[in-house]
Formats: sequence, structure tokens, C-alpha cells
Amino acid sequence: MSDNPFFSPSTLVYELPPFAEIREEHYRPAFDRGMADQLAETAAIAANPEPPTFDNTVVALERSGAVLRRVSAVFFNQDASDTTPGIQEIDAAISPLLAAHADAIHLDAALFARLDALHADRHRLGLDAESLRLLERRHTAFVRAGARLDADGQRRLREINAELASDAAAFRKNTHEASLAGAVAVDSADALDGLSATAIAAAAENARALGQDGRWVLSLKNFSNQTELAALTDRALRERLLTASLRRGLDTNGPLAAKMAALRAERAALLGHPSHASYVVADETAGTTDAVAAMLGRLVAPAVANAEREAADLAAAAAADGIGELAAHDWAFYAEKVRAERYDVDTAALRPYFELERVLRDGVFFAANLAYGLSFTERPDLTAYHPDARVFEVHDADGGALGLFIGDFHARESKRGGAWMNELVAQSRLLGTRPVVVNNLNIARPAPGEPALLSWDEVRTLFHEFGHALHGLFSDVEYPSFAGTEVPRDFVEFPSQVNEMWMTRPEVLAHYARHHESGEPLDAAAVGRMLAAENYGQGFRTVEYLSAALLDWAWHTRAATDPVVADAAEFEARALAEAGVAVAAVPPRYRTGYFNHVFSNGYSAGYYAYIWSEVLDADTVEWFGANGRGVRESGQLFRERLLARGGSRDALESVRDVLGREPEIGPLLARRGLR
Repeated sequence: MSDNPFFSPSTLVYELPPFAEIREEHYRPAFDRGMADQLAETAAIAANPEPPTFDNTVVALERSGAVLRRVSAVFFNQDASDTTPGIQEIDAAISPLLAAHADAIHLDAALFARLDALHADRHRLGLDAESLRLLERRHTAFVRAGARLDADGQRRLREINAELASDAAAFRKNTHEASLAGAVAVDSADALDGLSATAIAAAAENARALGQDGRWVLSLKNFSNQTELAALTDRALRERLLTASLRRGLDTNGPLAAKMAALRAERAALLGHPSHASYVVADETAGTTDAVAAMLGRLVAPAVANAEREAADLAAAAAADGIGELAAHDWAFYAEKVRAERYDVDTAALRPYFELERVLRDGVFFAANLAYGLSFTERPDLTAYHPDARVFEVHDADGGALGLFIGDFHARESKRGGAWMNELVAQSRLLGTRPVVVNNLNIARPAPGEPALLSWDEVRTLFHEFGHALHGLFSDVEYPSFAGTEVPRDFVEFPSQVNEMWMTRPEVLAHYARHHESGEPLDAAAVGRMLAAENYGQGFRTVEYLSAALLDWAWHTRAATDPVVADAAEFEARALAEAGVAVAAVPPRYRTGYFNHVFSNGYSAGYYAYIWSEVLDADTVEWFGANGRGVRESGQLFRERLLARGGSRDALESVRDVLGREPEIGPLLARRGLR
């Protein structure tokens, strides 16, 4: 296919992929050629008769795989945001081949010998700091991938990696199908009493999109406690909705998760680690499983105590309605009632003040201008991968071109749940590329002609994901291996969590929180009550999160000698009880059946990263407000010393460079009400 658009660099601005030309049948040939090209390139590096140098070995590796890099970025973005049966078939076929391809490079003895020789002599090569780090990180990656195993060990490692890649693709497919099948449909709008008129109209629009005209459909979000639980007055429907959420995927993905956990444990043992968690954490900022376990353990008791105090309040409110025992499907509903009574805040009534377009332009983009001087111009002349996806050109404070931001905000049947950031093009001075980044959210599509009104949590998600986008857009590194979010997994959430602070900064909130019809600003007193109410429910939120993190930890601290888990549901119950987070009315944010983070998206033994990163986030937010500098000066410092550096230096060194000291856990404990 000589006309395959992946075979040569895009001629569009910023090398934006030529989506108007890309068809499904282009993917597999591009993957095949991309892998073949890179294997030929790495074979040439390994066979080079010249002694190894940084340029002819390490830099050559950085340059290799251009076709594979282009097709992978586009394909996996589409698989997540606009999948089809054909895309899922390609994913199932290509995932084990990509795993084998990575093994072929990392287990090439001649190639590793060149890297090993350079690594041994690294301090005498006269390398600059970023180049030295690249050599060290490349060497570490080869060792962690099994370069020092014997032939039998490498053979088994290849088998495990291929099988895990196939299993992860199957897990993704199963989760998508289970979430679609679990959608809850009702035959009358009256059944949705409690939801806003806009939300009810969106449910009708969702039903039409799913071929169920005349009904109302609540599609499942990727997490356990569905947002509608806070408003639905029909208790039986609340129970039905939560049950559908919690049970999805367990029959197909439960056995698959057990198998994957066992394979990961076996692989860790091959590589000299007592568990998969040990293997993962050794290359993160946490360093050891003891450090992670100590941090999580420190939070459990106060978080559960907070949740139990909240439960007592909610039980009293439920008892007034004749409910004898507070159930999990009651929690969000009565939490909302108690919050409204205690703080005089009706979160549903706040939605008209959070219209998507205004939050985006007058909130998210405004904050980026305030802190970093950025400006955004929509480019309708540039075609994205789906009609919903909008392309914005980003300019720096001096007017210089920075990159492209693609916003894809609405839910659809072809998109997986949740919210995330992807890079279609990574910044690199070596390759001469500038960033093209994507944010995906799952905001319900409004009825035609109606505005998209956001919940407070959706506002937070918009700011959060844009923090990831900024990490990619601000990247200023030589080598693509270090671009943007190429940082340790337990650090990657830190910049995005910091960006959430702008949603409540008075000068930003006042700019975007305006009624979508009248333009009237949200009342200052209501803002104060809303911010006070923010702290209510920290017990629930922390236990919900910790339960998922500790469930991930239980799956991945198992030894290779442990028997394969026979019943995932039974394993979950035992793991949560042993961890001290088995609160019946607070299910984990994710259960095994739909825990995509850890079984298909790279967070295995790493879901702890969110709260580990929040330690840094809470401390940095305090620094922003109390360092004696203005917002713009602080933003520039944060950008230059941390966001722009990506993975080009030790992550915690970047944090220390910003704060001027070691990070402290105190601000997190205060934020979460845990001290």
C-alpha cells in the first residue's frame, strides 16, 4: 500500500496525522512495516563494526521506529476513543506481536552488549546531563526487560509477555462490551425523578443513539458509583444501577485477571523480584513496596473512621425516610441531601453555571493564560479523528507556536469510559517535532439545541486532564523518550492534580462560573458554601480510592508460588477485609471486572500513584499560594523547572527544584481530613 499515510511523516502543521486519509485497512500494514523497519534499524545498530558510541547506539535507537511510532499513536487513540469491531480485531492480533517486537529488541544480545559497554564507561563519555540520563534509562530498560536472563529465561519471558498482551486486549474488549450491556434503560421519564431536565433529555438522546427510541438510557461510567446515584429518588432504580455497575465484567474478566496476576508474578520472579509489585515499584519514585505499603497503611484507619462518621449522618437521614439500613446505593443520595442541608448547596442547581464551552474557554484556557501566558485558537480547518474532536492551536506568551490541543469531550458508544490524555506527536528537538496532545472525556451528549451542563466533578475532570495536556505541550527535551508525560507512573498524575487547583481559584472561578442563559455569575456566598462543602465526604472518597488501590496491591503482591485465584469475587472480599477497608456501603472505585487501569492500561501495581502523587500535589498547591511570587512568575517557574523537563531528570529532583525543599505529607493529610 504505497499510499499508506503512515509510511511517511505527515505534511500537515505540527505533523498532525492526516486523519482525512487514514482508513482502518491502513493500520495492519503500517504495524507490519513499522516493526520490520525498526528491527532492521536495530539490527544495523547491533552489527555496526565501529565501536559503540552514544550517537551510533543510543541516539540511533531514539531515532528508530518512526513508522511504528506514528501508527501506534493514532491506532491506540482510536481504539480508546472511537473503536469498532475491526479495530478490536486488530488490537487482539497486534498486541502480542508488539510485545514480541519489544522483546526482540530488548533481548538482542549484541545490541545490549553495546549499551552495556557504554553504560560501564558512561562517566568518561563527556555527556551532558540529559544524554547521560538517556543512556542510564535505556540500559535500565534493557535489564528490566530481561537482557541478562539466560536462554531458557528469555524464552519463557517472551511467552509470558505475548500472553499478557493478548489478555490485556481481551480485557479491554470485555470491559467495553460489559459496560455497554450493563446500561440501564427505563420506559418512563418519571422513573428518572431527581435528575435535572437536562440530564433526562440527555438520557433520551442516549437511548436514541443506542437504537432505543422512546426510552431513557443511563450508560455506565467506568467507575463504580455512578453519578446519577446522587439524584435518583427511586431507590429500586438506584440499586439496579449500582448493581449493574458493580457486577459488569466479573464473569469474563475475573478469571482473566487472576491469570494475568499469576503470569505477572511469574515474570517478576524470572527477573529477580518477589512480586510484580516489587518489580514495578523498583523503577518508580516510591522505590520499594515497603514505602507504598507504609503510605497506604497510614491512611486506612483515619479514612475508615471518617467514612464511619459520615455513614452515621447518612443513616440518620435515611431513617427519616423509613430506610432501616443504609446501603451502598443510598450513600450518594443521602450524602447529597446532608450536604445540601448542612451547607445549603444544591449541586444539581449549580449545573447551569458550568456550561462546557464556558468552562473550557473561560476556565481551563483562561487559567492556562493566567499562569503561563498561553492562548488558544480553534482550527476548524484541521480534521481530527472524529467529528466530536476539536482542534486548537496553542501559542506561547510571546506569540510563538507551541503545539496542537485536541478536545474530545462527549461520551459515545464507541468510546471507552473515563477520561485520559494521549500524545499523537511527542515533542523532541532531536526529531524536530512539536506536541499534538488529546484530551478525552465522557460528558453526556445533550439533546439537540441544548447546552452541555457539567457537574462539579466533571469540571474537575476537565481541569485535571488538561494538566496532563500541559505536561505534553510544555515538553522541552532533546530525546522523545523523555517527552512530556514520559515520567514514572507514580509521578505522572502530579501535574494534572496540581492543575485542578485553578478550578477554585477565585479569579478563575468567577470568570467561568456563570449562568448559561443569563450570564449571571455564581453568587459569592454560594461559592463559599460550595467550597466548604468540598471537604464533606472525604471519608467516602478516600476509602473508595484506597479500596481500589489496595485491591490492585493485593492482586500484584502475590508470589509466583501462590496458586492461581479461583474466584475473583471471593479474593476481592478477602483482600479488602485484610486491608481494613471492607466498608459495605463504600464499594471500591473499581472492581476487578472493570479495573482497566491495572489489567489493560499500564497501572498494574501502580494505582497507588494517584494518592502518592497527591502528596506532591497538595504541597505544591500550598507553595503556589505562599511562595511570595505572583501567579505568572510561579507558573513560569513550575513550567520551566518541572513540566518542561519531562523524564529528562529525576522526578523528585524536579519537585525539590520547585519547592526548594523535600516534599511533605502534611498538606495532603489536612486536605483529606486525616489528621
